Formats: sequence, C-alpha cells, structure tokens
Amino acid sequence: MYKKQNIWFAAAYSGITFLCVLLMSALPAGASSKENTFKPDQFIDPETCGACHDEIMAQWQGSMHNLSHKDPIYNRVAQFFRQGLTDAGQIEEAESCVKCHTPVGYITGFPKKLSDDLSQTGQIPAQGIQCDYCHTAVDVTRMYNNGLVLSPGQGEDDPGVKFGPFDDAEPDFHDAAFSKLHTDSKICGTCHDVKHAVFGTDLETTYTEWKNGPYNSPDPEKHVSCQGCHMYQRPGVPATGSTPRPANPGSAAADAKQRPHIFTHGFVGANSGVPEMFSAKDKSLMAVERLTHAADIFLVMIDSHTARVVVTNTGAGHSLPTGVGDLRQVWIEVTLTDSDGKAVFQTGVPDKNNELPENTVMFKTILGDGFGNPVINMAKAKEILSDTRIPVGKSAVHLFNLNTTPQKGYTLTARLMYRSMPQKILNQLPGDPLGPLPVVEMAAVRKEF
Repeated sequence: MYKKQNIWFAAAYSGITFLCVLLMSALPAGASSKENTFKPDQFIDPETCGACHDEIMAQWQGSMHNLSHKDPIYNRVAQFFRQGLTDAGQIEEAESCVKCHTPVGYITGFPKKLSDDLSQTGQIPAQGIQCDYCHTAVDVTRMYNNGLVLSPGQGEDDPGVKFGPFDDAEPDFHDAAFSKLHTDSKICGTCHDVKHAVFGTDLETTYTEWKNGPYNSPDPEKHVSCQGCHMYQRPGVPATGSTPRPANPGSAAADAKQRPHIFTHGFVGANSGVPEMFSAKDKSLMAVERLTHAADIFLVMIDSHTARVVVTNTGAGHSLPTGVGDLRQVWIEVTLTDSDGKAVFQTGVPDKNNELPENTVMFKTILGDGFGNPVINMAKAKEILSDTRIPVGKSAVHLFNLNTTPQKGYTLTARLMYRSMPQKILNQLPGDPLGPLPVVEMAAVRKEF
C-alpha cells in the first residue's frame, strides 16, 4: 500500500506548489503569504480517502473537526457577534473565523469571511478540517490563527504526497512521506492558539497552555504531545492525563501493514452536544468520558457553616477549561439538602432559563474592551481582565458560606459541571431557540451529616 520515499523527493511530486512551499517556509513567524492559496480541485474529497482508510474515516465522521464548518452553535453565535459591529478592527476579527473553521474554503477562495453566503460553500470545503488538509501540511509559519503551510497535489488524478507518522508507507493511490510535524503538537497549535486578528489579544491559548505545562517535558519518557491524548482516545478509552493511554494497534488502511499504534481521529474534545445533533452519539459519549476524567473535586467543612471545595486539574494537558475561555463554562455547584431532600442552600444551579446566577463560582477568562469593561464578544476584546481557569496539575480552592449549620440527616453535595456555551448567549440569538446544551457532571463529592 505505501511507497517509501525521501520526503523532499516525494514532495516534488506536487510540482509548482512545492516551490511555493519553499518560499513560504522561509517567511518569518507571523508573516502572511499570498502564495498559500490553491484551487478547490487540488483537494481530495474525504469520501475518496475513506475508500481505503475506512476505519479512520468512520472515526472522523461526526467529529468536531468534521463538523467545524457545519456546527450550528459556532455558526449562529459567530454571526450574532458579527452583527452591529462598526469598528474596522472588530469587524476583521469577527470575519476571520472561517480561516480555522473552513480552512480548505479559505485557502481556495470561498468563503474568505464569515459574512459570505456560507450556504454556497463547496462540498469539499464544507467538510471542515479534513484528511487532505492536515495530511498535506509541510510547515508552520506562525503558532496561531492557522499558520499551516500546505503542499497539496492536483486532485484525484495527481494526488501528490500525503504526509504522516510512518516512514515505510506504500499506498497505491498517492505517494507518502514521513513528517515529524504530524507527531508534534505544533500541527495542532496553529489553530488551537488564537489571537485577535487586529488587537492581538489572546483569545484561545490551548497550545501555549500545553507548551508551558508539565506534559511538554524535555524528558522523552514524560513528554506527551496533543496527539498523545487526543489521538489515543476511542470509545471506552478516555486517554486523559489521569487514565491509561494504551496504544491502538491496527492498520491505517485496508490490507496495510499492522502497526503497534494507529492514531485515532475522533477529535471530540469536550463537546458532547454538537456531534449528537449530527447523529454521532459515539462522539458525544467520548466527550463525556473525557470530561469525567479531567478533574477531581474535594469537599470538607472547615467550621460549622463553611464548606471548602478544592478542584484539581488532574486529566487535562491544558487549562481547565480550554478553548475560547470566556465561552466555555466550568463551574462549581453546591447544594445542601435537609433530611427530606429539600434544598436548604444552593449555588451554581441554572435558573428556569438555563442561565447561571451571577454569583456562580466559575473558571473562565473575562475579556475587556481596553477600558476595563467586560465584553462577551471576542471581536471587541482588547485585554484580558482576569483568568481563573485551572492550569495543568494545579488546584483551585473556594469557600462557601452555607448560611446555616447542617443538621443530622443533611447532605452536602459539590459538583463540577461543564457546558460548552453559556445559555445566556444562546437565549439572545434571533430565530429559533437553540439549546439547552448538555450539562455534564465532571466530578462530584457528597458529605452526609
């Protein structure tokens, strides 16, 4: 199935595009290049890839990479944030989402901005982050806002070189070459670090969080890349920092060589809601499995009416939560019930609109407008006012005044909860109601009196 090739000799099969790659790889970090634009017919439909890579295709279908363009939460919230903007810098940021969410479309000319008619997006670009996007990557120009450099082929008649983790692959349909980049966290970090397109504000720092954390160890025995968790996960194997991460033996394609590990392509992260909207229940369950192995919670009474709750990031290779830290919701819910099960005290419990009370203890970033005022629209973000997320391996401690002394028969419960988007934002969207999104219990602890 696979032809062993020297990487530079193999890449030359891409012809003129390879010359562009050489020029682009010489650019300084952060530079942009008009050469990194291609024609739509240079990219191969994922369905074609799935003819040989059927198991990997099944893993990828319904994943958040596959759904990045179609995700209705992303689409409606991004469009909502775009409305009414008049500042040029804010508009440029709001329009830039497609660079990572519809990358093949962006580099082939449509869509170039969020306000384009996304319903007109071609079949291949609409497949989100896909096979022929990642596996034609050859370099990185910057570690944010999608700095990948590509060397695609010329479509199905001349597919060119596909790059991956093996140096002895022998495919029939395309050429193949080993790529260190595909085993390095950098290939993930180019999209999973996001800076404001104009103001430079850090909007997402997942890669940086990993880079500055213990999993980016110089000791090869202790080093765990992004792939070391997220591309080991499969149903029943959460593959977090707090669980085993066993290898996934098998073959990358039908009739291909059996290998000790084949990287999985489920790419669910923590999103259990969106995959289920597209009937990918297995991906939703995988997201829940990952969330329930990401943190621990501890509870103790320090006096007659004060509870001490400690949350520790035991399983994530980045901050908790990560991603767009002002939109992800991780919070502590504390409830005290009497012997009849009636709530005597509670905090962090959603109201009838599924919105959280203002005094909820939440781990998040708060963005600002440059004058110290909080903003929920990242397009307006010129500063970070606060960041209470929990770094890798660290703990957060909070005290809760129960306003009463628990009596015999009372039960005190502390739960760590997750939701991928505030319902308060979804409730403001025009059109049909959206949500409520799933709320996942990440960890819980109870104390009986």
